[in-house]
Amino acid sequence: SEETSAIANLRGYSIKDYLGSYDDFQMIDNGHILGSKGLLVNKKIFYTGDLSTRKRAFLKKPEIPKVETLIIESTFGKPEFKFPPIDKIIHQVNSLISEMYSRGIPVILMGYSLGKAQILTSLFGSWDPLIVHDDIYQFNEIYKNYGIALEDAVSLSNAKEKFILDKKPWILIYPLTNGKQNFITYLKAKYNAVTIGFSGWAVNKNYCHFMNLDYVIPFSDHCDFDELVEVVKKSKPQKIFTIHGFQNEFAYHLNSLGFNAEPIDKIKIKKIKTNSDNNKTLDSFFC
Repeated sequence: SEETSAIANLRGYSIKDYLGSYDDFQMIDNGHILGSKGLLVNKKIFYTGDLSTRKRAFLKKPEIPKVETLIIESTFGKPEFKFPPIDKIIHQVNSLISEMYSRGIPVILMGYSLGKAQILTSLFGSWDPLIVHDDIYQFNEIYKNYGIALEDAVSLSNAKEKFILDKKPWILIYPLTNGKQNFITYLKAKYNAVTIGFSGWAVNKNYCHFMNLDYVIPFSDHCDFDELVEVVKKSKPQKIFTIHGFQNEFAYHLNSLGFNAEPIDKIKIKKIKTNSDNNKTLDSFFC
């Protein structure tokens, strides 16, 4: 997509001649991050790519097409991965920030620089002052260029130059990292800052300890388990291929529900072939 091209350029890559559709290939929003798409082939095969069906801030719930064959990501394809409602997450985090601010304690919100950090900026950008890591600042600017209304923030480098960190409390949106990272350790020691990490993996009770964070929130830009199952039910496929993450476990569960599912690691991808009448079949893609 055009948005993906802009993001790639920021990262030093060049994408030329990108297409929204071509012949029997159509790109469909998949709700993961700005510009991310799934691929619909011949209106019969749908590859989801990284997928989220949950409305989050400026990201809308995507439409799931009905297809014969579904190729679905399975990052959180085990039943234990179930995320709380977004409204509950927002209330929980705002309450925690409010408590910390009342005590003069700054808060560091941690999420992936691309995707999660922009959601965090949108959801919690009303807190002042708002500081964001320089990498996140650049991604935020791209989002703004494409019409996403994000709160204005101060880049971390500017905040340092203007001594804003010394005027606590503040909110800092920072790339997800271990709480023992040097700069985070420095912020905690000097300003008594509190860390909150956002990840789907936070469902695991050991995640907080493993990441050395003060708080963790189960929040992801991927579908949770129930949402993945709902995608399958909506698409009503005759055949399902699961890919990435817990693809084996998810395929097993789908089969137990009566679907015909197979993890993609058990098959080999080969060159696409087309029949003389230009009708593409499943065998064109897999053997």
